[in-house]
Amino acid sequence: MTLVKTAFESLPLRSIKPLGWLKDQLRIQADGLTGHLGEHWADVGPQSGWLGGEGESWERGPYYVDGMLPLAYLLEDERLIAKANKWVEWTLASQQEDGMFGPKRINTVNNDINHNHDWWHYMIMLKVLMQHEEATGDSRIVPFLNRFFQFVHLNIEKQPLFSWAEARGAEMLLCIYWLYQRSPNPTWLELAHIIKQQTIDWTAVFADFPFWRKVESWDHKSHVVNVAMGLKAPGTFYQLSGDPKELDAINKGIKSLMKFHGQAHGMFSGDEWLSGTNPSQGVELCAVVEYMFSLENLVRIYGVGQFGDILEKVAFNALPAAISADWTSHQYDQQVNQVMCNVAKRDWSNGADANVFGLEPHFGCCTANMHQGWPKLASHLWMSDGNGGLAAVSYAPCLVRTKVGNGSDATLEVSGGYPFNEEITMKLTLSSAEQFALSLRIPAWCDKPSLLINNVSVTLSIVNGYASIQRHWLDGDTIQLFLPMEVVTHSAHNFAIQINRGPLVYVLPITENWQKIVERAKFHDWEVYPMSPWKYGISSEASFEVVEGIIPKQPFEAANSPIKLRTSGQLIRDWRMEGNNADTPPIHPNVDGQAEQELLLVPYGSSRLRIGEFPLIGKRQ
Repeated sequence: MTLVKTAFESLPLRSIKPLGWLKDQLRIQADGLTGHLGEHWADVGPQSGWLGGEGESWERGPYYVDGMLPLAYLLEDERLIAKANKWVEWTLASQQEDGMFGPKRINTVNNDINHNHDWWHYMIMLKVLMQHEEATGDSRIVPFLNRFFQFVHLNIEKQPLFSWAEARGAEMLLCIYWLYQRSPNPTWLELAHIIKQQTIDWTAVFADFPFWRKVESWDHKSHVVNVAMGLKAPGTFYQLSGDPKELDAINKGIKSLMKFHGQAHGMFSGDEWLSGTNPSQGVELCAVVEYMFSLENLVRIYGVGQFGDILEKVAFNALPAAISADWTSHQYDQQVNQVMCNVAKRDWSNGADANVFGLEPHFGCCTANMHQGWPKLASHLWMSDGNGGLAAVSYAPCLVRTKVGNGSDATLEVSGGYPFNEEITMKLTLSSAEQFALSLRIPAWCDKPSLLINNVSVTLSIVNGYASIQRHWLDGDTIQLFLPMEVVTHSAHNFAIQINRGPLVYVLPITENWQKIVERAKFHDWEVYPMSPWKYGISSEASFEVVEGIIPKQPFEAANSPIKLRTSGQLIRDWRMEGNNADTPPIHPNVDGQAEQELLLVPYGSSRLRIGEFPLIGKRQ
């Protein structure tokens, strides 16, 4: 009994250093909520149970450190590293003789959890410890995990996974596999099989998907964050069985989710539960960052480019859209057609404040969990192919340091400003010449990719979304990858259209009036109201002109967007508000007497008020 070999292997944290706009994004994050949350939010402050206090002792501390720790090491920020170490050191010191660790008393805001062996929150802290070990080489982590999993093995059948842990058992499997690769004890694979059996059978859920319409009642299988996390579960099961049905279930599940609940930004809806395709339904921020982490793992396990395509769409659109440009506030739920963010009743399962920007709108899980999005994307931009080569997951600017071939030191510098620009330049520095493969992800949206190595054209052969370039590489080799981006429209809810160019979705930005509704020392709550018309439709015959500019420090801000689309549209006479939202885009929009007007569209993530699904004027093409 052993683990099935994955297609790729993650590089240890600190192997990849962010550059350019991505480094700026991480710096903005560190200067905002992630770097200062503990001083302004008690749930991750000094009284957290995960720091030895009497405060919240369930998921919020581990969630926060799961994003703050990789951010600290990616930025080489000594202040943040010291802050992360406090959590790690307390956790390591908390381990008891039997192997159990963590707060002895669960003090949680979630009143339905009150159990000594609710395994869920430990799973998150396991991911923190894995990242800490990779970043520091801390020799205490593997023995710590050996002791803990001995405890789990002795107790898991009499205290089985339940509630959140039952839905999210794949998170524990990730750590068991990680430990097994460093401490290959057959007991860990035996334990993995037990955890798999106690975890929701997500393979069956996705293979025969039952949620065809908006869900109106509670179920762990339709809770949007559980679904986002659960999509990696069949991949983790595959590592035990090698059964191809797991990948088939994942593909069917994603297809069904997008058919019945898909949104323009690449996510499926869920203002708590799966909520249909209406562009005024909400999507929870926790689901965004968890889906990203699931996709990062699916790329690693299967080496299939499709998962990288989806990852980029979610990361470059849905993630920045739900967080203010200065990283001082966020939403619980975002909308594709978001014309007003205010405290008001909506046809959602969440509270009236779920779409305002603030410190803790609706519920604090996203306040704690949002921090992992950008750092984990940055740390997964490139992977090892397990045979001395490198594989691209995304082309955001970065510097990769690792060993290639038979052990040569390699540095790969990636520049070019992707996804705002079409050209990616990669410069290779080697301690000695080596034979190895460079696997380049070629997005499905790109019809005419091209590649130059040292200014010589190279033919691309694409398999499963990857072009593998096997050659004898030399120090100083330069690779130029061109991914031409064409404007493409997609038909959506009520035949409304979504506008895409490469991995970016384009929207009509609405002028924003931010009104403070709760003032605090640093992180305030805001309602956002529209100050410009938004009821525009776009003709089926509309043309689009690309307008390029310089990439600023914060590219996800409409006024300074480095890439825009110029087009035209008409105001819709019969498009109204419904329940504090933009109503469903009219299927036969009335534009009688309305003049055609120029519209300047920006990337989805750049605008906090926007129209992302436009009523279609004229005939469908």
